[in-house]
Amino acid sequence: MTATTPTEEHRMNSTDVHTDTGRIAVSYTHEGRVATVLIDRPRKLNALTLELLDALYTELRAVEHSDAQLVLLKTAGEKAFCVGADITQFADFTPVQMWKRWIAEGHRVFNFLAQLRQPTIAVVDGIAVGGGLELALACDLRVGGPGARLGLPETSLGTIPGWGGTERLTNVIGAARAKELIFTRRQLDAETALAWGLLTAVAERDGIDAATDELVDRILEGSPAAVQVSKQLVDAAAVGAPSAILEALASGFTASTHDFAIGVTAFRNKTAPIFTNS
Repeated sequence: MTATTPTEEHRMNSTDVHTDTGRIAVSYTHEGRVATVLIDRPRKLNALTLELLDALYTELRAVEHSDAQLVLLKTAGEKAFCVGADITQFADFTPVQMWKRWIAEGHRVFNFLAQLRQPTIAVVDGIAVGGGLELALACDLRVGGPGARLGLPETSLGTIPGWGGTERLTNVIGAARAKELIFTRRQLDAETALAWGLLTAVAERDGIDAATDELVDRILEGSPAAVQVSKQLVDAAAVGAPSAILEALASGFTASTHDFAIGVTAFRNKTAPIFTNS
């Protein structure tokens, strides 16, 4: 796969955080046109703390300023994509701390991820519950392994999904199904999540990398500017922005790019376009 098999790997950044629960690492690598952000806390099933969220934000800012055309979000370990918030940390917070720090920090980081100009894909292998599912929902697309399990169990703790889950889950699967998952704490298997639109694709066993590569390659075949502007248009439409105005402006912009001329010429010549991102 040309998109994810580079001739060399460039490590752009790495953030190590130490907490009372052990070492946490968040890293960012840039291979070819694809950036990969990795959360590496497998001993704790990649549970999220304030320190980890801050490290993730640092790496996402590096991605924002890079020339990467697509972003993969991955986590370490085979059991879980992410089990959500580290309960041992937030259980001791006062109501004011929950309001000022815990919920606010999750929204800050997840909103930043969601607003990246590049398409983002969460590679969901294993359990993705609570804040882990909310993290995956902050990405544009989600590829799941056959063992993926997705849900929002917060009501069993006497609380609610607090990092954008009520909004993003509703936008993806609709209000009734979002309510069902939140009210009943049901975990969806990979095939059901695919049928509901919560997952974009489901891989065969041991095939999640190949399934991700296939999706990446398809996206990278398009003009980078056109793909990224299209993402912004869809996100704007979701909050009620007028498409007639924004699409006119976006069409004018993309028509002025060199890639537009390449695409039109390739169409006329019945050849595959090779975009230059210019």
